[in-house]
Amino acid sequence: MTCAAVQWLPASVGIGRQLAERLGVPGHEIAVHRFPDGELRVTVGSAAPTTIICCSLNEPNEKLIALLFAAEALRRGGARRLVLIAPYLGYMRQDAAFHAGEAISQRAIGDLFAKTFDRVITVEAHLHRTATLSQVFPGTETHNLSATSAIALVLRADALDPTTLVVGPDAESRPWVSDLAGRLELAFIVGEKLRRGDRSVEIAFSDPARILHRPVVLIDDIVSSGGTLIACAKTLASSGVSSIDAVVIHALFPPELLNEFDRAGIRSLRSTNSVPHPTNAIALDHILADAVRREVVGTSIAENSV
Repeated sequence: MTCAAVQWLPASVGIGRQLAERLGVPGHEIAVHRFPDGELRVTVGSAAPTTIICCSLNEPNEKLIALLFAAEALRRGGARRLVLIAPYLGYMRQDAAFHAGEAISQRAIGDLFAKTFDRVITVEAHLHRTATLSQVFPGTETHNLSATSAIALVLRADALDPTTLVVGPDAESRPWVSDLAGRLELAFIVGEKLRRGDRSVEIAFSDPARILHRPVVLIDDIVSSGGTLIACAKTLASSGVSSIDAVVIHALFPPELLNEFDRAGIRSLRSTNSVPHPTNAIALDHILADAVRREVVGTSIAENSV
């Protein structure tokens, strides 16, 4: 039996296989069969003492059941340590009960995973009122990795105009926008967002003169409905920027929205491969491999180092 191995659910085959190859350990796709009544049968590969499971939790409901079944089989098969890599971690938005009777999904998922996995690794978890990922998964080792090093690597290859402005749509984007701008030695600015509903957003910039005639790289962490990205692009276009290129960390939107992004003035949009999507252009396998390398070779890393 090898000391470590990577297994993945079918929806994460690309990033799972890349991770196994980069780490130089055996890899195996977990088989998921759906019975006519909707129940699932999950079949894992041979368990290693340390087994890393890769599964991005977009469209999460069926995947959660499959993960629980896979964990049961792997523990019974001899896995002493289970590490979950979820490049995108779903169910983080509902971190409080905003109305009477609402479930706090973040707490429920956090408790469930804390009982199932020894370590949880993700990329740019969308946390609001929760300060750290360790609060979501009590008693479990956690790492909330930054995607900025992977994004910077790709953007450096573009030979960006030195006047390029890195733009974030709102205050929540400031940490990764400022980090990315620093890595690229560019200026940055963040907008002020006023949300009027799931698909109604307004974006404003306090100093429009800084934007005039400059190329822009627009960064957002999660794009699902596209409302924020479209509103921000329209504001930038009306403010006189010379071009808009967008980078998304987690692309959850339907590909049909690309036409709307184009009409809003976005000439290109690239995403990381945290979620399989036609816009994937930024690989995360190297930062994920660095985060779990000690599971294979016994070295240690600091949380959030990339």
